[in-house]
Amino acid sequence: MARSGLAAAARVARWADAALGPGGDSATVDGKATLSDATAERAARALGLTPAQVRADWDTARLAGLIEVHGDSARPGWRLRAWDRDDSAVLRGWVALCDAWSLAHPEPEEYEPAAVAEVVTAMPQVLSFLQLSAGPVPVPQLLDLLQQRVTELRTERCEIDYAPQPEAAGAEAPAADAPRPDASATPDGPPEPDSGPRLQRPRPAPAEPAAADAPLEPLLDWALEALASVGALTYGDGQATLTPLGSWAVWVKLEQICVAAQSPAGNIEQGAEDMLRGCAQLRPNAARAEYRAWLAARPVGSAVTELIGAARGEDALLRGLAFEALRVVGAPAEPEVRAVIDEPTLRPYALLWLAEHDGADPEDAHEVLTRQEATWLWVDTAAAVADHGEAPLLVRHLESAVQPTVPALLQEVRAVGHPRTVQVLVALAAAHPDPALAKAVRRAAFQVHTGG
Repeated sequence: MARSGLAAAARVARWADAALGPGGDSATVDGKATLSDATAERAARALGLTPAQVRADWDTARLAGLIEVHGDSARPGWRLRAWDRDDSAVLRGWVALCDAWSLAHPEPEEYEPAAVAEVVTAMPQVLSFLQLSAGPVPVPQLLDLLQQRVTELRTERCEIDYAPQPEAAGAEAPAADAPRPDASATPDGPPEPDSGPRLQRPRPAPAEPAAADAPLEPLLDWALEALASVGALTYGDGQATLTPLGSWAVWVKLEQICVAAQSPAGNIEQGAEDMLRGCAQLRPNAARAEYRAWLAARPVGSAVTELIGAARGEDALLRGLAFEALRVVGAPAEPEVRAVIDEPTLRPYALLWLAEHDGADPEDAHEVLTRQEATWLWVDTAAAVADHGEAPLLVRHLESAVQPTVPALLQEVRAVGHPRTVQVLVALAAAHPDPALAKAVRRAAFQVHTGG
C-alpha cells in the first residue's frame, strides 16, 4: 500500500535525480522548495503528465523524504536510494507523509490559523480512537471527541486566577436583587447553586476569540479529507475508517510513545556518551531496548550524529556500543556510516555495519575486513576489555585473533600502529597465566614502547 501510494512521487523523484543532478538546471525559484515553471514543464513532457500533476507529486516526494531541496538544487533523499531494497524506507517515507497531512492538503484560507492549529494538535487523539474502534466511526462521534480535546487544549492554555477579586475602588456595589454573573454558568445548563467564594474557573484566553468561536465541523471535514488524501483513512457517507496502513501508522506511533516511556535503565534524557556508558553493564537485549527508547525520544538524524561523535572518542567500549546502537537505527544511518569509512578509527566498525546492513550473516561479516583491519579491530576490542572487563575475559579475547600463532599476532599488532597497543599488551601479559607467553607479550610491549 505504501509503495502504491508513493509510486507517482517516487517516479518524479527519480526523474529529478537523473535530470537535476550536478550541472543540471535549477529545480526551484528564489531558493524555495516550490518547483520552477520551467522544470515543471520539462518534467511534464518527460513523464507524460501535466505540470499540475508534477507539482503535486513533487510536493509529496518532498514530504516523504524522497527529495531534499537545498536552495535552488534538489537531490535524492536516502529513502529514494534505499527504495528498491528496503521496505522500511518505504514505510518511513509514508509515515513522514502521513505526519505532514496538514501540509499535503492545506486548509482553506478562510479558516482561522489558531483554530486550525488546535485541530491539528487534537487529531492524534481522534486517530487513536479510530484505531481502537477498528471499524467505521460516525462523524458526529468524531466531532464530539474533537470538541472535547479542543476544549482541553484551550483550558490548558488558560491561567487560573487564585487571588480574590476585589471590587474596583469607587465602584458602586451591585444591588442586592441584581443578577450576578456566575463563573459556574455553562452554555448547556443553569448556574450551579451559589455556595460562597470559589476559585475562578478557567476561561478561553481572550487573545484568541476567533479560535474559540470557530465552528469545528468544517475543520474536522478538512482534516478527514486531508488524511484520506494521504491514504490514512477512508471518508464518506458520514463516517470515517482507518485504512490498514493508517491503522499500522497509529500503532507505530503509540508503540514509540510506550517505548520512550519505558526506558529500562533511565538513560533516555542523557547524551549519547552517557547513555552508552549506562548500557555498558546491560545484557544485549536490555541494551537494545535502551537504544530503542533513546532513539524514539529524538530525531533520527541528530541521534545518528551523536552516536558517530561518541564513536570517535577515546573509549573503545563506547565505539563498539555506538555501532550496536546504529544497528538498531538501521537504514537511516547508512549515509553517515558510509561517510566515516575513510577514518581509520571507525573504518572496521563501519565496514562490518555496512556488510550486515547489506544482508551478510553477522558471523561472516568479518570477511569484508583486510588482515590489517581485523588486527586493528582486535586491538581496539582488547583495549575496551582492558579498561572495562576482567582479566579472564582479556585472556579469552586472545583466542579470537585471526593469526594462527601468538608470535604472528604480536608481529602484526606491532605493525598495525594502534595507539593503545602498549597498554593492551601490558594488560594481556599481566593477565595471562602462562609465564612464557606473558614474557613474550611483555617483550613485545617494550619494543613497541621504545620503537624497536
